[in-house]
Amino acid sequence: MRRIPVAVQMYTLRDACEKDFFGSLKKVAELGYDGVELAGYGGHTVVEVKEMLDQLGLKVAGNHVPLDVLQNDLTKVIEDQKILENQYIVCPYLLPDQRSEDDYKALVSFLQKADDICKREGLTLCYHNHDFELETLSDGRTALDTILMDTNVKAEFDVYWLTKAAEDPVEWLKRYPHRTPLVHLKDMTLDEEKFFAELGTGGVNLEAILRQGEEGNVQWWIVEQDVCRRDPFESIKMSIEYLKDWKG
Repeated sequence: MRRIPVAVQMYTLRDACEKDFFGSLKKVAELGYDGVELAGYGGHTVVEVKEMLDQLGLKVAGNHVPLDVLQNDLTKVIEDQKILENQYIVCPYLLPDQRSEDDYKALVSFLQKADDICKREGLTLCYHNHDFELETLSDGRTALDTILMDTNVKAEFDVYWLTKAAEDPVEWLKRYPHRTPLVHLKDMTLDEEKFFAELGTGGVNLEAILRQGEEGNVQWWIVEQDVCRRDPFESIKMSIEYLKDWKG
């Protein structure tokens, strides 16, 4: 079975990154991660970040770029990804005032145009979901289905948010085969709070998701924990150890 590499979404380590971005990258490498998914450059230039990643032997699995930046500066975003040798640009989040049905229609139009531009440049545009995209629109489809059915962008499914919305991540992976090069792995506590948890400590059906990864042609597993109740480096250590121990 092909080994799917594992990255960490650096948003998980955002507080540490504000203090020492390069030091945080070094710790990620020491824990045995293959790469990182970026969400900013810690105040450094793209060239400086690439040089440090090369020194540490880390690849860029993807890059979360806010929607407004994609809309207003896509050419520069693409130039940066080429420097980083990153294949995947990810639209990461919609603000609360960007989630009306008309907003989704406008988003679909923009994503399709941006996807065409990215493809011409040899790059891949992805959309990352939360739970609010599982709300049903007037045509009976969820917002997430609308985005994926009406555009050619790839998906970065977040298994926590799908599970929290009472959806089965495996079914979504099967529904969109070869559309999910990136998958966010995170677990969910078993109590009523359903809080973010380290991999293997909660109730998300991770084993089934990991088994489906090969069939769905997943290129990167990406560990993310939006909020950690212990030191974030301890959290991502627990998660990478779970993945290392998983026999598959």
